[in-house]
Amino acid sequence: MWEWITKWAFHIHLIMAISWIGGSVFMFVLGITLRDKKAQQEVYPHVGPIFGWFEVVALILLLSTGFIMGINFHLFEIMLHPNGSPISNALQMKVILVAILTVATVIHFIIAYKTNGRERTPIQQFLSRGSSLLIFFLNLFVMHYAIVLRNIL
Repeated sequence: MWEWITKWAFHIHLIMAISWIGGSVFMFVLGITLRDKKAQQEVYPHVGPIFGWFEVVALILLLSTGFIMGINFHLFEIMLHPNGSPISNALQMKVILVAILTVATVIHFIIAYKTNGRERTPIQQFLSRGSSLLIFFLNLFVMHYAIVLRNIL
C-alpha cells in the first residue's frame, strides 16, 4: 500500500503545484489588469471564493504529498541534520519558503473570506494585497528549489 501512495504522491504533488502556481499567476494578472473598481467588484466576489477553496485543497494536498515524499526520500533526516550539501541547502530553503508561503496564504484566505463582497479596511487591503504579492513571488522561488531538488533526486 505504501508503495502505491509514494508512487502517486509525486504525480499529485506536481499536478497541484502546476495548478497552484498557474492559478496564482492568473489571479496576479487579473489583479494587475482589472484597474476599474466596478469591474473588480463584479469579478472578485465570483472568482475569488472558487479559487480560494481550490487553493486550500491544493495547499493541503501539496503539504501532504510533500510530507510523504519527505519520508520516502529520507529528506527529514537531511533537513534535521544539514550538512551543507546542495540537497540539504535546497531542502532547507524550500521548507522555509513553503512555511512563509503557507502563513501568507492563511492570512490572505482569512481576509478574503471575511471581506468577500464588502469594503476592506486599509489594513485589510494592505495585508490582502501584500500577502497576494508575497504568494506570487514565493511561488517562483519554491518552484526553483523544487526543480533543484528534483534534479538532485
